Amino acid sequence: MSIKKAIYSGTFDPFTNGHMDILKRGLKIYDEIIIAVANSSSKKPMFNINSRVNIIQKAIEDLDNVSVEPFSNLLVQFAKQKDVYHIIRGLRTTTDFEYELQMSYANNSLDKNIDTVFLMPSLENAFISSSIVRELIRFNGDYSSLIPNNIEEILKTEVEKQCM
Repeated sequence: MSIKKAIYSGTFDPFTNGHMDILKRGLKIYDEIIIAVANSSSKKPMFNINSRVNIIQKAIEDLDNVSVEPFSNLLVQFAKQKDVYHIIRGLRTTTDFEYELQMSYANNSLDKNIDTVFLMPSLENAFISSSIVRELIRFNGDYSSLIPNNIEEILKTEVEKQCM
């Protein structure tokens, strides 16, 4: 029996309950998931790639069959390197769908073996985005209910590092 693998890619700046929701839904479909953290310097992330990887590793420490890896090339190239041809993407809104559909077509045009699986978060997590969490961080708002409980301290530490 072959193991079903997928890649869940994104910038995860920072990792949220919405991301965790999509990840756990993905684990109901796939045996193994690689969380591929995009360098995305063009997006000017709040947290550097190493911080984001560390935060996610802490968030998933209780999950089996999930790993975290940074990447800075095309997602299709990363998928080929890992011999994984299913990509998981989360959808919250129709705007997400339009963007993700275009990316899915682009990825498939680069490699016909690539398939994208779209998953929606639960209603309670549908409004959560990394950009909302970043805004709350910038203005000292309470974002604790929007992120996995076990990353609150490491996230605060990373925020403090940036203020130095």
